[in-house]
Amino acid sequence: MQGITKRTYCDQITEYIKERILAGEFAPGDKLNEVLLASRLSISRAPIREALQLLVQEGLVVSIPQRGKFIAALTSREIRNSYFTGGVLEGAAAASTIHLFSDDDFTRLRALVDDMARTVAEGGDMDRLAELDTAFHGIIFSRTDNDLLVELSRRSCQGLSKFLLFRHWRTAFTPREVLERHSAVLDALLTRDPAHIEHAIRDHYRESGRRMARWGTDQATPQAAAQG
Repeated sequence: MQGITKRTYCDQITEYIKERILAGEFAPGDKLNEVLLASRLSISRAPIREALQLLVQEGLVVSIPQRGKFIAALTSREIRNSYFTGGVLEGAAAASTIHLFSDDDFTRLRALVDDMARTVAEGGDMDRLAELDTAFHGIIFSRTDNDLLVELSRRSCQGLSKFLLFRHWRTAFTPREVLERHSAVLDALLTRDPAHIEHAIRDHYRESGRRMARWGTDQATPQAAAQG
């Protein structure tokens, strides 16, 4: 963390914690100790506290009164509900803005699917497929000016699949299935039929939630105990 200006501490700490989640060092249910983090990163506790609050807003961290802050640990039902909610919101965004999509938007979506196909043919690098997945869904949201809808949708499932459950996302679908699923969504978008598009995107997320739910934390966790 040396050489980082005070203004960027919060963003750097947020990324550091996300990297530790991806690496498996911080697991769902783990408590985040401000003092230990500040000592490890050789900074004061103030930016640590600010970064943790941002992660609470993103849904990756939960804050429990009198207990502290913990990496989010979701039950199977919560995972299914999160993906379902994300699908409803993204489907609504796409259906309500499909008339604004340009030929260039569709060209970029097709290029991403083609890149997925090449990645699959070359061995199916899931890290690369995750990058392409993020770019694909980013284009779907690019035509909406409803920032709240975008924020709520991404909080519902992007952080979930890209951080908390990323190591499981790698095995929930085969590389070929990742390609086929996004090809199906692109085909739906190309119809420009709002109802068909909304249905296809909801199904896309519903299936993600169904598969990812097997890794839900249904045993007692600090946050579950606090809610019970």
